[in-house]
Amino acid sequence: MVSSVVSCTQDLTLKLCLIRTVSMIGLAICSSPQAGFFHFSRKSELISQLMEFLKLEAVDGQKSALRHRALAACSYLVKLEPPLKDAEKTELVSTALSSIIPLPPVSIGAMGELHQEILYRDTLDALKDLLKGLLCWNITPNGLEEMFGVLIPWIRSSKEHERERALELSSALLHFYLHKLNVNCVVTFHNLGLLIGRLSPRCSDSLASIRQHTLDCIYYLLYIQLRYEGFAPDHKDEQVEKLQTLRSGLLNPDSSVLFHTCFDIAMIIGKRLPPEQLTSLLFITFEGLSDSDANCSRAATVMINSLLKDRGTILLSKVPEIILRVKEQLEETSEEHVRKAAVQTMYILATQHVKAVVSSLLSSPVPYDSDMCTLWGALSSDPPLTSEVLNLLLEKMTGDVPYKECKTSLLSSASSRVATLLPLTATCALREVMSQPKSSPAVQELYPQLFVALLLQVSCMVGVQLPKNLGPTKDRKSQSSRNLDPCSSAVEALHFMLVQGGSEAVALSVAADGGWEKMKKEETHHMGVTSLSSSMVRYSGPKLPDIIKKLQSAQNSAYDSQRVTATAFLAQLLQSSELSDLIFLEPLMDSMTSRLKDSSVTVRMLAIRGLGNIASGHPEKVRKHGSHLLTAMMNAMDDREDPDHIVTQEAMSNMSLLLPHVQEKDLHSLLVHTAIRIRPFFDHEREELRTSSIILFGNLTKFSSGDDGEETLFEQILNGLVTLLLHLQDPKPDVVKACKFALQMCAPSLNNQGLADMFTSHLHPDRGLHYGEFMNNVCKNLLQGYPDMIPRLIQTNISYFKSIWSDLRAAAPLFIGFLVLHMQPDQCRMVDLDQLVTSLMVLLKDPVPSVRIKASETMGRLVKFA
Repeated sequence: MVSSVVSCTQDLTLKLCLIRTVSMIGLAICSSPQAGFFHFSRKSELISQLMEFLKLEAVDGQKSALRHRALAACSYLVKLEPPLKDAEKTELVSTALSSIIPLPPVSIGAMGELHQEILYRDTLDALKDLLKGLLCWNITPNGLEEMFGVLIPWIRSSKEHERERALELSSALLHFYLHKLNVNCVVTFHNLGLLIGRLSPRCSDSLASIRQHTLDCIYYLLYIQLRYEGFAPDHKDEQVEKLQTLRSGLLNPDSSVLFHTCFDIAMIIGKRLPPEQLTSLLFITFEGLSDSDANCSRAATVMINSLLKDRGTILLSKVPEIILRVKEQLEETSEEHVRKAAVQTMYILATQHVKAVVSSLLSSPVPYDSDMCTLWGALSSDPPLTSEVLNLLLEKMTGDVPYKECKTSLLSSASSRVATLLPLTATCALREVMSQPKSSPAVQELYPQLFVALLLQVSCMVGVQLPKNLGPTKDRKSQSSRNLDPCSSAVEALHFMLVQGGSEAVALSVAADGGWEKMKKEETHHMGVTSLSSSMVRYSGPKLPDIIKKLQSAQNSAYDSQRVTATAFLAQLLQSSELSDLIFLEPLMDSMTSRLKDSSVTVRMLAIRGLGNIASGHPEKVRKHGSHLLTAMMNAMDDREDPDHIVTQEAMSNMSLLLPHVQEKDLHSLLVHTAIRIRPFFDHEREELRTSSIILFGNLTKFSSGDDGEETLFEQILNGLVTLLLHLQDPKPDVVKACKFALQMCAPSLNNQGLADMFTSHLHPDRGLHYGEFMNNVCKNLLQGYPDMIPRLIQTNISYFKSIWSDLRAAAPLFIGFLVLHMQPDQCRMVDLDQLVTSLMVLLKDPVPSVRIKASETMGRLVKFA
């Protein structure tokens, strides 16, 4: 066999002779009218041997004609039956392309180098003939795509000479295809977009010759398309012919000129490309973004964005796929120009299909990775577009329930709140869009809507868990390092909204007060909202009127948390006198009053606080509405659905604030009822309730003088006197201070100058008290001023023998001991000594030594009455 003879031969002359023989035989058969009937069964084997010759050729083998002649021989052989298989064709073209090495620079007058150039050109021509021969077997769009499938790796090679060779071959192949094409019926050139997309980025290649070849390729492809559309071979298309006028722009090395020319080329492609092929063109061009040649990568971005601007309106159904491709390109490269191109692509697409873009981006998993954040950020640069995006995201965030109640387990009746996915992702998206400074104009335009919606979203996310399914995680390059928390995401979105909305001082003020962290916890959420409200008054007061209207509506929300938030914010506004020119006080008062029957205890408490705040913000209004405000406080103290008494405590605290500003006639009818209502709280376990009730009692005593005040309240003062004196030993300093205050306030009403002097001189709020000495004198004055009260005083003290506080259990027998010490024998008859001794005997067994000691001392003093 010829192949085995050649394989054993190393002589170049023998190889050339054999190749020449094969070429002559191939040419003869091809030229014969009977060529179609000749079946060359060993063709593949012979071509393989010729390829081996090429592979074994030395690197400097360009000096011989072997490459040229071997390729020429192959170009004849490929035309013979049977056709090569796909794998054989790929191997043949790849080997042929690899065999052509670049020429060294040619020196002027160097004949050897000129000879090499001639051989190189002959070899390249032979390779062109070889490719044309292969293409002849299938002059169809599929055949063309098959050939380019082999050429594309060379077209995108990092080596200039390989790209130049591949583009020159591509141009020759397309020119051949165009002239060989014989269209018998109108068919679809279905892969036009694919082919142009692979080639077009080379319009800005570093080599001018490559740029020119690329333009030729596009020119031929568009004419091939016209032929498939039914146009005659000699038809000249005005748009396609414009490509020829752009050649000079591709010769200019200035990148700005090149990119402008690429834009013009893209516009022509866009006008001639069938609509159904625009997507494939865009998608394949996206691959060019990661081209090793930075200029070509940038050209791809120019092409993509130019096409989108011109034809993007027809791509509504393809928006999700386009966004996916953009995301994939961001994941594949960190080049800055690619990221900028992605941002521009998203912007252009959003200007045409904003709803589809927003919906598609929202389908991405949260927390958003850096690439998704980049895409969301792309929607922040144009105020009209950003406004649309923000409105759409607000609709998504508020259009569904914020959370759902889910059972913690199948075996448990307990449930937890789980965030709903769409509102959660919309909140995260709002955060990303508004984190961009360019979003500021749009945020300021939508300030009230954004503020209220995000504040209410924060309220609904407190204590809410993440849904189990946050979206697909496949192919995520990286995930945000911060843990996703529904409430934190909403808080961050609100924070960015304030910053971009021109209220950065508000955000900083809330942060300094710890308000943002307070908002995230259920027990302190309303405190964080109060901090925000105060800061808004201080730094962004003019923005409040519209916010107030929207929050008043939110007070009727079906969600307790939203009513809490709205009421907390509005209640705090009433504390400020700075808003008198901006809001109507009465509507806000009505809002608070309407919430006094709310099903939420916290809302009722905040409503009471709001009414009490009027004393600080608008004291003149308290005098006008005193009766209404006091009645509200009294009703709140009688709240029967307040097991922890938080509403009652708030009512007591705020009534103390209101009293200095009300008219006496509005209060006198409530004095006794109020005193009776708050009396049980003097001994409440909660320090705050003891403090608030005692302070309020002291404030009420200011009104005990007058026409009938003294008579109506005097009995209540006497009834509370023992308790107040005992609680001077309360373990909580604030309660002690409250008692000192209340006793001093009671003093004028006691008609006992000795007691009044004692209370005034000894009960300084910030000084210590020698309790034993003080009580000794108090008891002396009590017996002198109110001898008939002895049984009541002793009985009340006995009731404290079971107090939960040991200090009070010790103070009660001490109190009785001093009473006994100063009692006269006739006064002893007023005391049930048996009961007293029995009670003291119980105290002698108290686990606290000080209690036992005081009880023992009192027992000793009772001896004189035995």
